Amino acid sequence: MEIIELARSIRARDPARPTWLETVTSYAGLHAVLLHRLAHGLYRLGFKALARMVSHTNRFVTGIEIHPGAKLGRRLFIDHGMGVVIGETAEVGDDVLIYHGVTLGGLSGQPGKRHPTIGDGVAIGAGAQVLGPILIGAGARVGANAVVVAAVPAGETVVGIPARPPQEHRSMPTLVESPGYGLGFGPCDPVGEELAILRAEVAALRAEMSNLRRQPATRDADVGAAE
Repeated sequence: MEIIELARSIRARDPARPTWLETVTSYAGLHAVLLHRLAHGLYRLGFKALARMVSHTNRFVTGIEIHPGAKLGRRLFIDHGMGVVIGETAEVGDDVLIYHGVTLGGLSGQPGKRHPTIGDGVAIGAGAQVLGPILIGAGARVGANAVVVAAVPAGETVVGIPARPPQEHRSMPTLVESPGYGLGFGPCDPVGEELAILRAEVAALRAEMSNLRRQPATRDADVGAAE
């Protein structure tokens, strides 16, 4: 039974090491996946209104919104779960880990494939936004609060806005090379990463403003000398 498979996966992957009773009765991610299976089955049979009603109930009960058209793989672990949104054409592989506040969303209002495809074994940190019909390769890791709008190769880690591999931020000495909360990879300060980028931009703007302020004085001095 899938409920046993899901519970076993959660118990193995959650460091809180919940009991079987806790897992089955108190994990919203498990309930959300099971209710989605029902909604998805109804959706495929053409009972779309009824499927949306089940999906809406799922959202009300768990705080997790999964469109009944989305395809979810086996042993999906939605940890905490509140605020997770998974769009209609999203596809999620096996053994994926998703934390709270994650959106698998679209960038287009046109019909067709408009949501991401998530490969097997991917981990997506809290608050991350994965947008558009892009592929997140198997085993990739998306940092907390990252905004991903381009494909991520298999096994790659991406952080920031827009999401990039941590090594591309090395010119910013104040950045912490971490995928962020929930991914267990070194120190974690996604807000600090974004603040460091903003500080660098502000410093560059101040330097440019100083140059612009000096230019009129230089021109006036040149005109005075010419007269």
